[in-house]
Amino acid sequence: MKWAVLVGGRGSNLAALLESGLDVRLVVSHRARVGALDIAARAGVPARVLLPRKDEGPVALDRTLAEWLEAAGIEAVAAAGYLRILRAPVVDRYVGRILNVHPSLLPAFPGLHALEQALAHGVKVTGVTVHLVDAGLDSGPIVAQEPVPVLPGDTADTLGARVQAVEHRLLPAAAWALDEGRLEVRGRQVRWRQTSAGVCAPPGGTRRGAPDKSEPRFGSDTTQVGRRAPCEH
Repeated sequence: MKWAVLVGGRGSNLAALLESGLDVRLVVSHRARVGALDIAARAGVPARVLLPRKDEGPVALDRTLAEWLEAAGIEAVAAAGYLRILRAPVVDRYVGRILNVHPSLLPAFPGLHALEQALAHGVKVTGVTVHLVDAGLDSGPIVAQEPVPVLPGDTADTLGARVQAVEHRLLPAAAWALDEGRLEVRGRQVRWRQTSAGVCAPPGGTRRGAPDKSEPRFGSDTTQVGRRAPCEH
């Protein structure tokens, strides 16, 4: 699948996706002069900055984004540090094909400043969530989660470093599962379909994605997300 990555910061998750071999064809940032744009340039991936014009609302802005995605032939989208809520022009076109990574165990601490929220509440465990994007705020079906302990004396920076290390593994694994058609969605439940080998590897033998331990489940109420067969190259 041809991917776009939506960014707005340093771009460490973009780098992780590129290093995983995902076919990234377009990078879009909601901010100019950020590190993610430099990463895209070094990788030779076209990048654009989406800034609102005067009197342009969020729906009109997302119409522009949808036009850019369509013009680039994009089939799936990963949001990584993109701090805008995606609206109907994008969400409706890419139903079940937009992933977002969020630095908490949703539904706890949605929105901005999730690390600071976790520290302020005194939780002992937070984590990372990758979810499918719907019309709400961090409210789509959960694809993957991994806990991260909150240690005594943690700050947003020290906790964030451990959270980001998990993001860099979890987002590429989820993106490849979507890319290879290994995600099955039933309402809010998302299952990972196991391949015969258990792990998908690209040509050359480099491991791609993560072991898939759940059993295949199909039915009339199941939507298979992604367009490619498992491990098809």
